[in-house]
Amino acid sequence: MANTNGAFGLRPIGVVGQAANTTGAPEYRIASGNTNAIYQGSPVIPLSTGYIDIVGAAAGGTVGLLGVFWGCEYVSSTTGEKVFSNYWPGSGADSNHPVKAFVYDNPMQTFVICSDASLTSEATARGHVFANANFAAGTSGSTASGISSAKLGVSTIAATAALQLRIMGIQDDPENSDFTAAGIPVIVRLNNSFNSANGAIVAGTPSTTGV
Repeated sequence: MANTNGAFGLRPIGVVGQAANTTGAPEYRIASGNTNAIYQGSPVIPLSTGYIDIVGAAAGGTVGLLGVFWGCEYVSSTTGEKVFSNYWPGSGADSNHPVKAFVYDNPMQTFVICSDASLTSEATARGHVFANANFAAGTSGSTASGISSAKLGVSTIAATAALQLRIMGIQDDPENSDFTAAGIPVIVRLNNSFNSANGAIVAGTPSTTGV
């Protein structure tokens, strides 16, 4: 039986350890002229300009993930009214007002993300816990729902420390428990988070080519 999960990016579910799970999403800023769409559940990066952008929007170098985008607030350049949206459409903001973005930025935050392919079996999936992986379709999403299309790229699972996600477990979900199909809910945290204590990953320079 196929799983019911579709793509939804990263959804916050808890934190590592016994710390209080506030799942807070502090405010950051998006440049009003940023033409890159940022979808709810998308990984975002810090830029050296003091703004944030969708993962992949930096020119060269390694940029740690700041967190996961959950929505934004801006003033419409058409109506002059305040807009609350679960995604940044890439245009439409009045440049005289800030574009406020809300990001789950705790480096110990855990998220659930669905697999983009079969994990073969429950035993094989269990064997991937504590391994690392990259995103599949990390920069795309739906303009109708505003939801990210990001999934966990099963083919990328490896011990490589530079990969963007650390697999922490498999979520119990009877409707998404067919390990022979895509859509298994995998519990992850962001690897090499910008807010982690390693201090080695700097903010990126905005790309001239977009994503």
